[in-house]
Amino acid sequence: MFVDSHCHLDRLKMNDSQLIDTLNFARNRGVEHFLCVSVSVKDFDEMYAKVSQFDDVSVSCGVHPLHQEDACTYQALLQKAAKPQVVAVGETGLDYFYSADTKEIQQQSFIDHIKVANAVEKPLIIHTRDAREDTISMLKQYKAPATQGVLHCFTESLEMAQAAIAMDFYISISGIVTFNSASDLQEVVKAIPLERLLIETDSPWLAPVPHRGKQNQPGYVVEVAEFVANLKGISVAELAKATTENFYRLFSRVKSSAQV
Repeated sequence: MFVDSHCHLDRLKMNDSQLIDTLNFARNRGVEHFLCVSVSVKDFDEMYAKVSQFDDVSVSCGVHPLHQEDACTYQALLQKAAKPQVVAVGETGLDYFYSADTKEIQQQSFIDHIKVANAVEKPLIIHTRDAREDTISMLKQYKAPATQGVLHCFTESLEMAQAAIAMDFYISISGIVTFNSASDLQEVVKAIPLERLLIETDSPWLAPVPHRGKQNQPGYVVEVAEFVANLKGISVAELAKATTENFYRLFSRVKSSAQV
């Protein structure tokens, strides 16, 4: 069984009936759980209302670094993130590739998210692009020893992955790994320990080969799993088992299908 450890179900361009069909398609392919990740605290209640009917969908709460127009105060984030239905804080992080002009605002937001994660004792979901040094240094400075997390949709260096793993973080791989242009990332994935890997779709974006050009969806996490398993020279079943166990270990507030 697979888990889509990072998707944005509320951002899929489909109505409620189509969403049900999309989730059923994924379930029929062996996807047993979905983590619907927040990009705006302002939109959290609307997101939660859309997915709360599904027992196999969990939610996070946070502000994406490229959504600083939706920035909120530390207290507003803390209030939402402390809700029992929230299993993680984020996504948060730093993106200097697309929005270097908001660097200082992103950094303060990132600090707030780290501190909230410490306070509510929930893992962090981190987006990072072209901000390797600052991402790692700010985690080292502000993260509580017990706070874990994941660098999601990872496209950075092995050295960054190793630095994050040393802080008890996981590395999540998206459909980008299947792209012809991703040879460097593919080498990084080969070197990352299996016990630290997660897989994701980041739906509705970044559909893996052979679905490029389509709206991504959680069921396509199977293609990510197949590609990563091939890279690492293991069976898809072994990859699925390890990444699913890793998911429930990190997001410990999520009940596995065996517990529901």
